[in-house]
Amino acid sequence: MTNPFCYFKTSPEIIRLAVMMYIRFPLSLRNAEDLLHERGIDVSHETVRYWWNRFGPLMAREITRRRPQQLRQVRQRRWRLDEVFVKTNGETHYLWRAVDPEGGVLESFVTKTRDKASALKFLKKAMKRYGRPEQVVTDRLRSYGAAMREIGNANRQVTGRRQNNRADNSHLPLQRRERAMARFRQMRSLQNFAAAHASLHNHFNHDRSIKRRPRFKSLRDEALAEWRQLPAA
Repeated sequence: MTNPFCYFKTSPEIIRLAVMMYIRFPLSLRNAEDLLHERGIDVSHETVRYWWNRFGPLMAREITRRRPQQLRQVRQRRWRLDEVFVKTNGETHYLWRAVDPEGGVLESFVTKTRDKASALKFLKKAMKRYGRPEQVVTDRLRSYGAAMREIGNANRQVTGRRQNNRADNSHLPLQRRERAMARFRQMRSLQNFAAAHASLHNHFNHDRSIKRRPRFKSLRDEALAEWRQLPAA
């Protein structure tokens, strides 16, 4: 396997740190530059942007490579689907999300519309990767019902007030990032960042509010150790 860092003078540890800081936390490029400078790392915000564009999607893809295989080994009980409005260069787009029972983001998908065709494409993409769940919780958007009937899953759809709160909450971390980045400029950049952000959020999110402190610290150390070993290829 070719080392993806072989053409860079900067050490892989610094590149991984910069990419993790920018994607995981609600920081702008210049905020990431300032924090790296406090650690004695002198790079410009454009360098951070280049590292993110070059290595961010590759690292996220490496994290999620084994996730579908692991989830297919267990019975898919319930998914929660939701969509949110996102502005890109003044134009409204829709970010669709599928969330598992533990709050992990299964799939992020950006479209220009939220009609039946968009919902159908989103469902097919998620089910192709993770299989069919026993129940799909959605809001009352009619596009979901039409798409579920199209694929023969109408009897598995569940709609109800407050049942989709977990999917609504899954949008909050990315919305905080959106404010720090002063919104996205292109639909493609939104799709790339949303997918990478979801992967890192799943990797580092360990429900600290419901786990005991020693267990949480152990899981956090394991996640950091795995991140530092990523080949990004």
